[in-house]
Amino acid sequence: MRRFRAAGLVLLGTALAATVTAGPAQAAPGDTMTLCGSTLTPAGWVDVNWGISASCGASMSPNVKMVKQLTGLPVGSTVNACATTYPPAGWTQVSTYYSSGCQAFLNPSFQPNTWTLKRVS
Repeated sequence: MRRFRAAGLVLLGTALAATVTAGPAQAAPGDTMTLCGSTLTPAGWVDVNWGISASCGASMSPNVKMVKQLTGLPVGSTVNACATTYPPAGWTQVSTYYSSGCQAFLNPSFQPNTWTLKRVS
């Protein structure tokens, strides 16, 4: 019985690792996914929203973020992104503004925290 349980845990761990590793690589341009705030935003992705979720631990401050895949979007595309990540190569900031959805800290200010990004190359 222990052997079956151990084998099951190994298979579950392998499946979860494959899912987490393969997730961003298989995403289509414009796809979104939700990550805990402590997880680094993958290359080619930007943060587009912050919130609070018990799934990422007990917290009163934002601890979960939605990220968007920008790699593969056509030149001329625009995306609104939180200023908590740098724009990927080929994207430039065209405007800034405040958005409550991009509050990444418990005590936010009303300073611009969001960018409109445009794909230029």
